[in-house]
Amino acid sequence: MRLRFAVLLTSLASAFFALPLVSQVSSVTPAVNPPLAGPPPSVIPRSYHDHSIRDIDAIGNRNIGCGRGIGNWYSLERQIAMGKQYSDRVEATSKLVKDAEIENYINGLGQNLVRNSDSLVPFTIKVIESDDINAFALPGGFFYVDSGLILAADNEAELAGVMAHEIAHVAACHAARQNTRGKMMNMASIPLMMLGGPIGYAGYEALTIATPLTYLKFSRHFESEADFLGIQYMYKAGYDPQALTAFFEKIKSLERSKESRAVKAFRTHPQTPDRIEKTQAEINTLLPPQLEYKVDTSEFEDAKARLEGLENRGPMRLENASRPTLRRREPSEAGQN
Repeated sequence: MRLRFAVLLTSLASAFFALPLVSQVSSVTPAVNPPLAGPPPSVIPRSYHDHSIRDIDAIGNRNIGCGRGIGNWYSLERQIAMGKQYSDRVEATSKLVKDAEIENYINGLGQNLVRNSDSLVPFTIKVIESDDINAFALPGGFFYVDSGLILAADNEAELAGVMAHEIAHVAACHAARQNTRGKMMNMASIPLMMLGGPIGYAGYEALTIATPLTYLKFSRHFESEADFLGIQYMYKAGYDPQALTAFFEKIKSLERSKESRAVKAFRTHPQTPDRIEKTQAEINTLLPPQLEYKVDTSEFEDAKARLEGLENRGPMRLENASRPTLRRREPSEAGQN
């Protein structure tokens, strides 16, 4: 009986890993792979109305991979419980920024992005005092933004872009799906007799759940999908999606400089040239240009200045902080509609 179960399990895992690493929900897989290079300016973005991952109007009402099945063994309730366990560890070993103005600003910015996303779970958003230029969202919506990221962003749109990327990881249940793949691979490689039957399997399952996800270093496919979803979320929230690629370029240049230590945590999101080009191409081919985009706000500048003061980095110069900064379409962009 054990032998037959082992053969069945190995066959199931082999069949699963023979599939390409794409979303496990076939209805959200793009019919055509997006080009790596941006299209000519004359190309008009294509509209989708099929509740797929490309249907911007259906954000919040589409399945982007959280359905339980062979690709995801975790319910939303289990993901929340797992994320709470990890968040307790994070907060036990990190220093949180305890300033009401900064906390309220970052929480408000993040919650607005969550409302314009596909997330099925509520978010708890906090700021960690750290020089690292990074942010990470745990399963179940436990979201942490490093103070170094806020200080590194030149405007609110850049910060919103990185936060939208992290929200996308949760919205698409990437941690659960990646952990499922890892467990299937481990189960296929371990002889069944070492599991000791049902009791041994229960212990093995508890061990894998308790193992930290090393702060969520995702596969290239999941990082690419988070880019794809993140630009949609920030676009729907009114931000200039070009800000995300601008921040990618900034991180790439910092990695080549003496400041590479500060961006070490961001290496879980490698800024490869093809990734930047692909993100730009998706902006050009999927998102219809708007007349105006929100780029910066006085609230962002105030929170950033307050954070610099708390961390004794001295005052910063504020410009045009009396109202939101908007980027208007260029005449060449306006001619596309």
